[in-house]
Amino acid sequence: MQSDVLLTIIKSTLSKKTVDELTKIISESDFSFQDLIDLTFHKEEKIGFRASWILETICITNLERFLPHILYFLEKFPQQNNLSCRRHYSKILTLITKKNAPQTAKEIINKYDTDTLVETVFSWLIDEKVPVAIKSHCLNILANLNSKHSWIKEELKQTMDFLVDKESIAFYAKVKQIRKQLK
Repeated sequence: MQSDVLLTIIKSTLSKKTVDELTKIISESDFSFQDLIDLTFHKEEKIGFRASWILETICITNLERFLPHILYFLEKFPQQNNLSCRRHYSKILTLITKKNAPQTAKEIINKYDTDTLVETVFSWLIDEKVPVAIKSHCLNILANLNSKHSWIKEELKQTMDFLVDKESIAFYAKVKQIRKQLK
């Protein structure tokens, strides 16, 4: 599949089944992940969202296929301003920073200068315009990166204390989970 063909397809509303089919086709072909990541920044937000949805689905179903492209994704992560895409981006970063991520992903994250990522994730976490689903992923990312940046633990605790009364019950439940993880 070529990038222009994918662009034509994702200009229309997609069903979960179509996303799964596109994910399979892309995962089994030599489709450029860099092109897919670039599509997530499309000027039409709905196209960016659909590309992000496909990208996340690939990461969930075939993370090994995505691993060679992590560095490009990490470079682009802080530039993502589409809130619909941020949800998928934060989920992907959660997947590649979690304890049971593939060893290759762990090695890349350990070698990568994650300061900008941490700064970006904290800024998304405290932004009032950012939906709680993204903030939930942000909490996971920061807790996951705590082992690399020891200062995150205290900063994250203070941030959670500040936000817990301002956010939803779902956020409160996630904060409880993250507090346990940080112990």
